[in-house]
Amino acid sequence: MNSTPAPEAPWPAELPLFPLQLVLFPGAVLGLRVFEARYLDLIGECLRTQAPFGVLCLKAGGEVGRGGKAVALESVGTLAHLDDVDADEPGILHVRCLGGRRFRLTGPPTQRDNGLWVAPADRLPADPARMPGPAMLQTVSALAEAIRKLKAQDRVPFAEPYRLDDAGWVANRWCELLPVSLAAKQKLMELDDPVIRLSLVDGFLRDKKVVVG
Repeated sequence: MNSTPAPEAPWPAELPLFPLQLVLFPGAVLGLRVFEARYLDLIGECLRTQAPFGVLCLKAGGEVGRGGKAVALESVGTLAHLDDVDADEPGILHVRCLGGRRFRLTGPPTQRDNGLWVAPADRLPADPARMPGPAMLQTVSALAEAIRKLKAQDRVPFAEPYRLDDAGWVANRWCELLPVSLAAKQKLMELDDPVIRLSLVDGFLRDKKVVVG
């Protein structure tokens, strides 16, 4: 199974969107159970074109259906690259995606006739490669220990390679694990400086006594 996002496809005039009640971080593994026609069509198109789709966190409304509460989406999200698709169940796809670059909407989302959300968007720069500073080494070591324990339980939530020498990668993986609100995760994901993101994570871990010293 490939753990590296595919090369970037031509950027669309309107990015197809998959709203979810979660914040997808670059480098994250995302599992989806897809059964709605609009999203089955989306996955089929992404398989044909090797293009990603955009995952945005829902601020209001539901993930499925078009009735009920109005849908409100965050303006910054993360591209999801298909990594594996399982079609064993009739009418249902089990999809594994990898988080790629972040993007920002440049116009309001609209819905196509089939209910699929789309919007114009621009890709944001990838995190610059920055080493965690000496003050962050305990937080890095704590993540390495968390990975070791999860693997011992046959739980592997992160895609390899494990880039423990990359401040952005370490911060993003901690953000996936931390029991904080979606709003807080969204703000962390939107930060352009990975060292600041890791510093905020480090402060939270020290407040909660996960990291001591």
